[in-house]
Amino acid sequence: MKKLLLFAGTTEGRQLAQDLAGQGWQIAACTATDYGAQLMEPRPGLTVQAGRLDQRGIEALLAEEGFSCAVDATHPYAREATENIRRACQAQGVPCLRLLRPPSASSAEEGVLWARDAAEAAEKLCGLPGNILLTTGSKELEVFTRVTDYQSRAYLRILPMGEAVERAAALGFARGHIIAMQGPFSLALNRALLEQYQIQTMVTKDGGGPGGFENKRRAAKLAGAALLAIGRPPEAEDALHYDQVLARLLEWRE
Repeated sequence: MKKLLLFAGTTEGRQLAQDLAGQGWQIAACTATDYGAQLMEPRPGLTVQAGRLDQRGIEALLAEEGFSCAVDATHPYAREATENIRRACQAQGVPCLRLLRPPSASSAEEGVLWARDAAEAAEKLCGLPGNILLTTGSKELEVFTRVTDYQSRAYLRILPMGEAVERAAALGFARGHIIAMQGPFSLALNRALLEQYQIQTMVTKDGGGPGGFENKRRAAKLAGAALLAIGRPPEAEDALHYDQVLARLLEWRE
């Protein structure tokens, strides 16, 4: 049985582990956090390892465990992780498939404000009035402390992880403004939060279907709020859609 190293901290990464379980692969799934590991459903032939790995750590894992292939199913915005995985696999001569999450079909519609990155988003927020709902995750929160009156204006929706909540509070975000929830979120819930906290600008990333971009866009429109989206990093030209990755791995299992 061949061994697959799966970087699986996303909805589609977890789905891939489920679809491949019992299909001729022994799967080792890596997640960046303990919380991500807890979301992985137990399956025969599946082991889960939590903790961030740099390029050297990934190389060591590939060399020690004798993996036949790797799949990078990390988040579209996890650029550093994707680079570390790609370089480590190249160094160890291990084939690596990049699983592409398509952007939302609605991301090009009018009415969406765009920023190149989190820093530009923070700069734009300084010129926008009213309360803000940040739905961009906890990793880049520090940059949003540059926003004028962020302590009183900014509300956060982040994963329910203690370390994420404590980090947000340490950065000066009001604890009463921290909403710790696991998505995906419905249109109704997004709209309710926007209206409850009188949000005038919702900040997001284009997470495509699994990231709930369309529900956020529609909720913002219904609630009369602006939607400020951070643009995606470019994907590799050889990135594959989910069905393509699954088919390729089922072909390679023998």
